[in-house]
Amino acid sequence: MPLTPFDALACPLDGKILHRDGNSWRCESGHSFDIARQGYVHLLPVQKKRSREPGDSKDMVAARQRFLNAGFYDAISDAVNRIVAGGLPEAGLVRLLDAGCGEGYYTRRLAESKPESREVAVVGLDISKWAVLAAAKQDKEMSWVVGSNANLPVLPGTLDAVLCLFGFPVYSEFHRVLKSGGLVLQVDAGPDHLRELREIIYPELRPEKSRSEAAPEGFELAASEPVRHTLTLTGQEVIADLLAMTPHLYRASAEGRERAAKLTELTVTVDVVLQHYAKL
Repeated sequence: MPLTPFDALACPLDGKILHRDGNSWRCESGHSFDIARQGYVHLLPVQKKRSREPGDSKDMVAARQRFLNAGFYDAISDAVNRIVAGGLPEAGLVRLLDAGCGEGYYTRRLAESKPESREVAVVGLDISKWAVLAAAKQDKEMSWVVGSNANLPVLPGTLDAVLCLFGFPVYSEFHRVLKSGGLVLQVDAGPDHLRELREIIYPELRPEKSRSEAAPEGFELAASEPVRHTLTLTGQEVIADLLAMTPHLYRASAEGRERAAKLTELTVTVDVVLQHYAKL
C-alpha cells in the first residue's frame, strides 16, 4: 500500500500551513517554494544558513549510501523499526519525521516495514541538500525536505514520532511538533562504536563523555536499548566508505587516514544506544 502524502508542512518564514500547488508549496501569505525535479523541496531560508552548503558533503553522502545499502547497519534499522512500531497509535493516520534523514536509508526501511493496513505519512528532513537529493532519487513516495532541526518546517502538534538517528536533536522543536505522548527515538554512538577504526586513525582515544540519564525537558524516558555486534569489512573500498561517512575522516590526521587507507580487512564493533522518549 502506498504512503499517504505528508500534509503538515509549515512555511519556514511565518509558520503557516503549506499547501501543494502544482510544482510548488505555498502558504496563505504568498510565500512559495518550488519542488525540485527530483521531488524534494528546499525549506531552509538563506538567512537560516550558517554556511553556503551546510551539512554532509556530496562525497560523504555517497559513501554512506554505498555502506548502508550494503546492509551493514540493518540490525540498527531493524531495532528502530520495532521500537517505532510499538510506540505508535493503533488507529488513524500516523505522521512520522526523520530529523536528519541523510540519504534516507533508515526512513525507507521504516516505511517498508509498516503494515499494509496502516495509513502512514513520512517526511525526511536534512540540512544537507546533497543528502536530500540522494534520498529523493531513491524514493518517490515519501516527502523529502531540505531544512533544519533548529527550525522544523512542520506544524505544531501534528507528529506521532520523530526519529533522530546519529543526528543533532533539538528537543524544544521536537516537543513543539509532536502530539501529546508522541515518540522521539534517538540513536547515538556508544563508547565502543567503531573503536577498532578509531584506534588506527588516532594517536590515542579521548575519554568518552558520560551520558546523561536524565530525559530532556518536556519528555520522559520510556526505554533505552543497546545494539552491539561486530562487523568484518573486506576490501579497501568499503573500509574507506565507513571512514568517509563519519566525522572521523576530517578529525583524523593525514597519517591516520593513510594507515586506514592501507587496510584490506577490518573487524569493528558496532555499539549504539537507542533511547525512546515520550512527550509529556
